[in-house]
Amino acid sequence: MEFNDIYDENRNLTGRVHRRGSSWKPGEYGLVVCVWVYDGKGNLLLTRRAKGKSFAGTWENSGGAAKAGENSRQAIARELFEETGIRAEQEEFEFLGSDRDAHIHYDFYCLHRTTPLNQIVLLPGETDGVQWASFGQVHEMIRTKQICRVIANQFLRQEPDLKKRQTAQD
Repeated sequence: MEFNDIYDENRNLTGRVHRRGSSWKPGEYGLVVCVWVYDGKGNLLLTRRAKGKSFAGTWENSGGAAKAGENSRQAIARELFEETGIRAEQEEFEFLGSDRDAHIHYDFYCLHRTTPLNQIVLLPGETDGVQWASFGQVHEMIRTKQICRVIANQFLRQEPDLKKRQTAQD
């Protein structure tokens, strides 16, 4: 059983926890973190959601819910390692921004890595595929609905920042 910290709308910790999978009450918020891993050559690392998960078979960036007691950077380092086997220090993640919806605060990051696909370790039950995709390929995957709408919208908002980082590596 997994628990997440409960935040208020202003992102203040309430001191209470939420059991994952249960409904959020009005005024309660969790924290979800996401990271775009880029190689500096115009590609982003995508993983495919495993069968049995929501949006199964669609491609996404790595991320997930922060566990109770974790801050945003601790959560993103853990999530990336769990989903790909890529280790990164918390300070290595570049902050892209935050957002909020009905019950979730989101933090978005990017990370420069050139990990070969044969060194990626997928988490059974979470991910069942991995690929490096160019920006053009990501756009085609969005057009053909291979990337779920939520991740697609996130990518489209953050694409300019990600492109800047790609060219800064050249």
